[in-house]
Amino acid sequence: MITAASVDTGYIESFLGGFSLNEQELVQMIAGVCLEEKARDILILNVSELTIIADYFIIASGRTVIQVKALADAVEMKLKEAGIMPLRKDGVVQGVWAVLDYGSVIVHLFRQEERDYYGLENLWGDAREVSVED
Repeated sequence: MITAASVDTGYIESFLGGFSLNEQELVQMIAGVCLEEKARDILILNVSELTIIADYFIIASGRTVIQVKALADAVEMKLKEAGIMPLRKDGVVQGVWAVLDYGSVIVHLFRQEERDYYGLENLWGDAREVSVED
């Protein structure tokens, strides 16, 4: 298995699954899991020209603490199947703002109240929005 620490920007290789993903495919895979799990307001931001923290932020909302936890678990499980493990994760147990760090891609899963309060979309308002592919 690879970890996010071994992820080379722009290219992710899974030795277990025998296939490779580029960043855009990874981002769309994560967004697809969020769609399958009925997340609300899925937003992909390309922040590569604004920060060195990551190249992409994926922001999505759940209606309840339970849904936020389920979203985080589903994303982690799907990527684990592809041999990709998060570098770090935080907030999954609390379920109000879960963060999954995949190196160049950071996933923010909020309960709607916290998303409205923190307003990451506004903080990163200069980022280019990437379309979610169905």
